[in-house]
Amino acid sequence: MGDVEKLSPGELSDFLDIFQNLSGNGTAYEDCCPVGQVCDLTDSQEFEATFIVVLYSLTFVVGVLGNVLLLGVLVQSRRTWSVTDTFILHLALTDVLLLVTLPMWAAQAAQADGWTFGTPLCKITGSVFMINFYCGIFLLGCISLDRYLSIVHATQMYSRRKPWVVHTSCLVAWLFSLLLSISDMIFLEAVVDNRQKTTKCVRNYFRWWLASRLTYHLVGFLLPSAVMVFCYSGILRRLRCGSQGLQKQRAIRVIVTVVAVFFLCWTPYNITLMVDTLQSSRSNTECGMKMSLGKAMTVTSTVGYLHCSLNPILYAFVGVKFRRQLLALLSALGCRFSVALMSLGNSCKCEQSFV
Repeated sequence: MGDVEKLSPGELSDFLDIFQNLSGNGTAYEDCCPVGQVCDLTDSQEFEATFIVVLYSLTFVVGVLGNVLLLGVLVQSRRTWSVTDTFILHLALTDVLLLVTLPMWAAQAAQADGWTFGTPLCKITGSVFMINFYCGIFLLGCISLDRYLSIVHATQMYSRRKPWVVHTSCLVAWLFSLLLSISDMIFLEAVVDNRQKTTKCVRNYFRWWLASRLTYHLVGFLLPSAVMVFCYSGILRRLRCGSQGLQKQRAIRVIVTVVAVFFLCWTPYNITLMVDTLQSSRSNTECGMKMSLGKAMTVTSTVGYLHCSLNPILYAFVGVKFRRQLLALLSALGCRFSVALMSLGNSCKCEQSFV
């Protein structure tokens, strides 16, 4: 465990009132209210301890399993990769790395002592979370732009003859995400609340909180969302101008589904975070508002993280190519399992079927 920063009760009250964890993992504390009373947020803490542990665990299991299968399918078909497949590969990696941080946040919510892993692991976990959070959204924007140029303007932004170009674009997305997460590496600390005898992994920056929030709102959601809406709107208009063949109908269905799932998952959290940003700049926020915002941040952030586990399911249901390759992979794995059983003395017949 690393060193833990200790703040005075007054400093901690002001700090925790303003700086909730940007990833939605902030936990309710006893904050001073405008008329001098202390807000009893025990109910919010108990709600988080139950809700976060259950939902984060479910999201972790389903998301890691689904994305590992997705990576397996991509590796199996690496000789026929398209540009979109390369982006999906990087997107799956970002989802997995983001998902593996969820057990840490779940442990913080479940344990009475809070964050017990020290400041160094707090910095690493928080930074990895935010790097992959930003990178996932940027990669979705790149996929949208690539499809828009290809379908609407018949322009190939990336060529199969130059695969290094698309990998370079992905590298730029990773590096830009790393740059945006430098503040987390610097300011994330394990902070002790002496009143409640608990420790939390939070961002300890008094002067930069507004700049950090605005960066998240603009760069982490609004800008990528604007790119996606513009690109997919243009694609839909172009597809509807031509004949409605079966292939085009499938393309429209995939596009609408991808955009709808993204916004359904992340819009509630970002609206809640914007409200929290406005409320945090006020000194007379009531206790009821604090408790309501705390629960709303917990629920909506968890819905956002579900997006990481929904991506593979989305590809399986609306992507014919992925579904066919997944069945082939599962069939191959089943065949190998049967061979292993035969080597142990079990007799079975193995047939591989590609659908």
